[in-house]
Formats: sequence, C-alpha cells, structure tokens
Amino acid sequence: MKRIFISTGEVSGDLQGALLIEALKRRSDELGITLEIVALGGPRMAAAGALLLSDTSSIGSIGLLESVPYIRSTLKIQRQVRQYLRQHSPDLVVMIDYGSPNLALGGFLRSHFPRVPTVYYIAPQEWVWSLSSRNTREILRISDRLLAIFPAEATYYQERGGNVTWVGHPLVDHMQQAPVRDQARQRLGIAPKQQVIALVPASRHQEIQYILPVICEAARQIQAQLPDVKFWLPLSLDTYRSAIEQTIRPYHLDINLVTDPSQTVIAAADLVIAKSGTVNLETALLNVPQVVLYRLNPITAWIAEHLLQFSAPFISPVNLVMMEPIVPELLQRHATPERITQEALDLLLNCIRRDQMLRDYERMRTKLGEVGVCDRAAKEIFQLLDRSVQTTA
Repeated sequence: MKRIFISTGEVSGDLQGALLIEALKRRSDELGITLEIVALGGPRMAAAGALLLSDTSSIGSIGLLESVPYIRSTLKIQRQVRQYLRQHSPDLVVMIDYGSPNLALGGFLRSHFPRVPTVYYIAPQEWVWSLSSRNTREILRISDRLLAIFPAEATYYQERGGNVTWVGHPLVDHMQQAPVRDQARQRLGIAPKQQVIALVPASRHQEIQYILPVICEAARQIQAQLPDVKFWLPLSLDTYRSAIEQTIRPYHLDINLVTDPSQTVIAAADLVIAKSGTVNLETALLNVPQVVLYRLNPITAWIAEHLLQFSAPFISPVNLVMMEPIVPELLQRHATPERITQEALDLLLNCIRRDQMLRDYERMRTKLGEVGVCDRAAKEIFQLLDRSVQTTA
C-alpha cells in the first residue's frame, strides 16, 4: 500500500483535489497498487475517496487583514497535520495552491522527511504577482516536481531552475461533464427565451462582505433597465446561505439561490457577473460572456498599492492565459455598480462585443491543454513515487 498526503484549501482547491484523487485512483488500479489518500481539503475530496484530516474548504482569504480570522484555525490544523505525519509517514506529498499553509508544510517536510518526494500541483501565482523572489525560491526548494496548469507558469518556474511539467488546466477535464445550455435550462426550469444573469460573488467569506453588495446594486440597476431579466446565484458552500440571504434582502431582488453546481447555472445564463477566480475559466469554457470584478478591504488595498507597490497585468485567469484583456476586469474603486451595469448591458445588447469575447474564448482554449489533464498529473506523480521507491531500495 502507498500513502499519499494531499494538502489544499478553499473551494477551488477542493475541486482540483477531487479531480486529482479520481485520476490517482484510476492510475493505482491500472498499476495494481493499493492507494491510501489522506488530505486537507473539502467534501468533494472526501467523496472522491480521501480521508480528511480537516475540512479546509471554507478556510481561505486574499489580503492581509482578511487572513487574520483564519490564523488560529490554520495554525491548529498545521499542528494536527504535523503530528499525524510524524506518526504516519507518507510515501509522497502533493500540495495544491493554498499559499502560506503549504509553504509552511513544505518547509516542515524538507526538515523532517527529506526523503519523501513532494509535488506542487498548481503552485501559488508568483509568476503573476510576486512581490519578491523569496516565495519563488521557497516553492522551488520544497518541491521535487512542479506540475503547472498554465504555460506561463511552467516557463516562469523552469527559467528559475524548477523541475516542471506543464500538464494543462484540470477544468478542461471537469467541463467534459458540463451540461449544454438547453440541458441546463431544462434542469433548472428556465424557459428557452428567458434572459438570465448568473451572479457568482463568493467562494470566500470575505467576498460576501466586499463583493456581493456591489453586485446586488448592479443587479438592481440592470433590472431597472431590463425588467424581465432573472438572476440566479449558485452557492459555493451551503454554509454561506444565511449570510448571502441577509446581504441580498435590502435590495429587494428576485434572486434564485441554488445549491446546483455552478456550471449548471452558468451554462443556462446569458451573462455571468463574477468575482475573479476559477469560475472565470469555467464561464469561458461554457462560452458565456462575463464581467469580472474584485474588491478587498480598503485598508488592505491601500497597503498593497502604496506600501507594497503591488501590481499585476491581470487578475482573471481568462486574461492571464493569453495576457490580454479578453474579459473586463473591474478592481477595487473601479468595481462600482455603475461600471458593472455598463459592462453587463453592453455584453447583453451589443452583439459585436459579445461575439468578439466568444471568439477570444476559442483562442484561449488552445492554451489550456488537451483532455486528460488529471491523468497526466497522476502519471507524473506515480513516476516520482516509483523513482523514490527504487532509490530507497
């Protein structure tokens, strides 16, 4: 039996982890290997067959002040994980995104388990917005292999001496099961000609506070000009329902909150208004126009801009793939209800703008790799595991 430990957090990490676990299980069956997977992750990973040490799907933040509420719980989980690993040494460790906690875990592994191979799958996006080379050096130090999902990511780490393989983006695999527009509308009970806007504001709790109110006000303004439009909001976590309902209530909007997968709601929509994140790629792969926005605590934003001199060419994965402004990005003070409304109405009513975005999506898809991403990642992981066994022997 081989034991693989996987460490990730947040909703997106849970999805990527689940897809990888399914591929690892397929690969182990092909090789006739009994595989045990222990993990930090969420319900998707548990359903895929992992033994969860802790549910980290709701632990995640972007920003300095925003991370404070999670410090105590993260440190507690790290202590538990280190104790578990000391008692149950893994044969290989996979880290998926999850910035600071995984960097700390990698440092611990290098110190206490130097012979255990480590894989960083979907490394933190230092290639986009690195404030210094420190994190990049640490990622390379703690990783025996990096599995990159973006071509630019692979190039960045290769140029700095990393052992990198570009496998493609796992959403390419995930979207193979996504419904087409008619199927999604039938599943949700939406009439064929009904105009629908999907609202995707939050996979982190902070986004309910800083992003959802702006989206709600934009939705109110859009509805004033398009009275027949309907809004749908897929919940990334059902635990967010109460907070989202409370935030929506003052705007007197008719929003359908559903627990259906976001891809079903997005596939059924004419337009998506979403926070920046993996959902942007999901929307592009479903061929639905979108407006992207993001907001942080104003103090965090001021520190990042004025003290840390933070800058990034783009924040949406759709734009990052091509390094082009394929979808509109409205950030911080530019993410106003009026700007969101303007961009949304233009994409709904301007066929030329809409068609151009869809053509750009087609170009972007060629940069995401072919179907079989997760199986390629699993193959790389088992090759590293096999070499480790041979070296130990």
